[in-house]
Amino acid sequence: MKIIIIEDERLTAADLSATLTTIDPTIEIVKIIKSVAEGLAYFTQKIEVDLIFSDIRLGDGLSFDILSKLRIPVVFCTAYDEYALTAFKANGIDYILKPFTEKEVRKSLEKFKQLTGNQEETIKQKYAVLTEIFKFSPPKPASLLIRHRDMIIPIKFDQFALFYLENNVVNAVTFDGEKYHPSKSLNELEQIAGNTFFRVNRQYLIHRNVVKHASNILSRKLSISVNVPHDADILISREKSPQFLKWLSGEEL
Repeated sequence: MKIIIIEDERLTAADLSATLTTIDPTIEIVKIIKSVAEGLAYFTQKIEVDLIFSDIRLGDGLSFDILSKLRIPVVFCTAYDEYALTAFKANGIDYILKPFTEKEVRKSLEKFKQLTGNQEETIKQKYAVLTEIFKFSPPKPASLLIRHRDMIIPIKFDQFALFYLENNVVNAVTFDGEKYHPSKSLNELEQIAGNTFFRVNRQYLIHRNVVKHASNILSRKLSISVNVPHDADILISREKSPQFLKWLSGEEL
């Protein structure tokens, strides 16, 4: 079986790849795709692949932008459940919530084998999975545990103004101006922080209440001013600006 993985977290992709080949040593991981741009470019060529395991939120957008153009079965492996309906319109046959287990991956592979060539059963299974997804939605943590010197400090997410990546180190700044170094990656923080935070680019994850104002600059990008001490520019691309403004107004994304 030939499988492609779409995942921008290197360790998660490696873990999933190892899990798949442990379950079935005959599985060939054809490609690990890390971004929407890479995926769109890769699938312009003719690809022979049986199944895709895909995260949904990537650094430069949603994987649906890639998958909606394909006719390849997909198992979604993500921390988000709010995209379930869209996922099943994008060739989804199963939906695993992170952190995944070997048992869940094995069940998805078995489901793919059972559903191959049986369209009616595929539809029934999609609705069964969809029901399970909305029956159980794991709660997002209210606080983040921060290791500071010899202490472990729980800090509520709504106390954080922004998270940013600098020299491969994640920094967290509270509304009081305190600065910490979380052990989680920016992608992991994005997945658990909730809708009051927005991933403006690969470097920044910001709270809605930290935005002082946004200014138009060259190439129709936006520059964000924040109400906590921070010297670096926070920029949003032209493509992502409409989504940011919608979020800033409080609309559901």
